[in-house]
Amino acid sequence: MRLERRDTRPATLMVVAPILAVLVALALSGVLIALAGAPVLEAYARIVQGAFGSRLALTETLTRTTPLILTGLAVAVAFRAKVWNIGAEGQLYVGALTAAFLGSQLGLAGLPGIALIPAVMIAGALAGMVLLLVPLALRLRFGVDEVVTTLLLNFVVLLFVSMMIEGPMKDPLAFGWPQSVPVVAEAQLPKLLERSRLHVGLLIAVVVAIVVHVVQSRTAYGLESRAAGLNPAAARFAGVPLGRTLVKVACWSGGLAGLAGAIEVIGVKGYVTTDLSPGYGYAGIIVAMLANLQPLAVVAAALFAAMMFVGSDSMSRALGVPSFIADVTVALSLLTMLVALLFTAYRIRR
Repeated sequence: MRLERRDTRPATLMVVAPILAVLVALALSGVLIALAGAPVLEAYARIVQGAFGSRLALTETLTRTTPLILTGLAVAVAFRAKVWNIGAEGQLYVGALTAAFLGSQLGLAGLPGIALIPAVMIAGALAGMVLLLVPLALRLRFGVDEVVTTLLLNFVVLLFVSMMIEGPMKDPLAFGWPQSVPVVAEAQLPKLLERSRLHVGLLIAVVVAIVVHVVQSRTAYGLESRAAGLNPAAARFAGVPLGRTLVKVACWSGGLAGLAGAIEVIGVKGYVTTDLSPGYGYAGIIVAMLANLQPLAVVAAALFAAMMFVGSDSMSRALGVPSFIADVTVALSLLTMLVALLFTAYRIRR
């Protein structure tokens, strides 16, 4: 038995592969649920009900979907060009900190909301861009592996955020709790539904996914970034400015992750803490892979991940199964998706 590379990847197989990957991951997780002594089908029904079964559940799921869309897009844009950005978590935090500074009394609080909100989001995106350009510069100049540098920068940024919210940006009215000064009301995103946390950021994230899809599929930059990812040597031979293209990719990727942090601050929290993100940057890697690095599919993959994270809490309370089963299922989805991608690129021959 051997693996033989396919000449072309059938479109049907590319669509079916993510679905099969998720189903296999759910089946494997079902074994763990059964070992915990709970009925598997009821457990999954509880997850769906906990994520979509009420107004509160639905709005919370969509609220969690918003940053996952943006971090998933950040990873998808980078990975398609073979820029291995593992630092979306750090870029999210630096974007959040920038947004909290500019949106508070320390920054641009005097601006009207119609100007302040876009300024805060753009600044957050720019902060994420700058953070990713540092590892890319090290790669292009010295050949340093960006997997290591982007991953380690996550911890550096988190320590920097901790220093800032314990020092210059600490909220004096937080009774000693380590959090930043809050953003002013004019900097906060409007709510989509009253008495909920669901905000306009969800619509922004969906629009951004559409924009990224158009840019990737209909522009010269999109063609150049795909060429850089498929075969850098051939792309350079064909006249693609490889270094400039990778810089553009880093700007897109870091900017999207930074935007996720800014929107999370001005849409949900209103301030920055060290637990602002429960791992949105790392989960974005799984979302991007489940979507097969396709921008529009990222929206569906992010909704699936958010459903698992939100619904597992309800399932845990009802059946006594640890809520960490959501993390296991999402992680297994990544592994099964990698196997599925292998078989979309290769066929088995005797």
